[in-house]
Amino acid sequence: MDLHQLYIFTKVVEHRSFSKAAEHVYLSQSTVSSHIHSLEKMFNVTLFDRVGRESVLTPHGERLYEWALKLLELKDQALLDLSQDMTELKGNIRIAASSVPGQFMIPKMVKQFRKSFPHVIFYINQSSSKNAAEKVLNGSVDFGIIGEKYDNDKLQYIPLIKEKLVLVSSDELEFKSPVNIDELVKYPFVMRHSDSGTNALLERFFKENRISHDQLNTIAYTDSSQSLLQFVKEGIGISIMSEIAAREYSGSEKIRLYDIEHFDHERYFYLVYNINRTQSIVSNKFIEEAKNLI
Repeated sequence: MDLHQLYIFTKVVEHRSFSKAAEHVYLSQSTVSSHIHSLEKMFNVTLFDRVGRESVLTPHGERLYEWALKLLELKDQALLDLSQDMTELKGNIRIAASSVPGQFMIPKMVKQFRKSFPHVIFYINQSSSKNAAEKVLNGSVDFGIIGEKYDNDKLQYIPLIKEKLVLVSSDELEFKSPVNIDELVKYPFVMRHSDSGTNALLERFFKENRISHDQLNTIAYTDSSQSLLQFVKEGIGISIMSEIAAREYSGSEKIRLYDIEHFDHERYFYLVYNINRTQSIVSNKFIEEAKNLI
């Protein structure tokens, strides 16, 4: 039995698509189909039913998928046990990240990880927390690092670091800290997009204080922390954002940071992975060490 064929089979299962699996493993779709056909011929069973555009597992396919996961995990354990020089491990790690982790956390984590595994290559896809979680679910990345939890039985979360949100303004404005939320509604506001973890936390705070969207003088929405800070720096509006991101810029940029009165909500940034996804040996190592990489 060819373990590489089993690996390709698991990717087709996780992507529910031959073409998407082919992109993931850098093979042509015809080559992936050939490997699956070889497995079906070996076991004399049908592994997938083609339903519309999706490839759905048959009962035989479900049983093989369970065995394939066990065999591939056993292979990884053997490689770990037999490798005398772990620094020679090679491979790719694909991460979906929301804005703050993508800009301020992952570069530092990659730097630390590459001290032990210098031959690993990283591919970072940055989007909203919601979009990143969806990429983890559909198997197009190995795992995600995001600032919001989404309920799904397939998603496993590892808390990495805790932070709070702060008010940011240009140096042309000056508030008394902590700032009362009622005072903020008088000023033009720059907001993150609705799918961001920052916005989700902020929406809860506004709801608790009975502040509606109509009461806010919102002038712009953005999915980039850098863009948001540029709006603030230019004096176009104020904003509430991640303290981690704000402090990265506060030393050199013309912005001020303030605590917000009665805003006691803290949030975690999480590493999230799909429990049904077969992780590579290098991805597993990153997941295991993630807390120590911060």
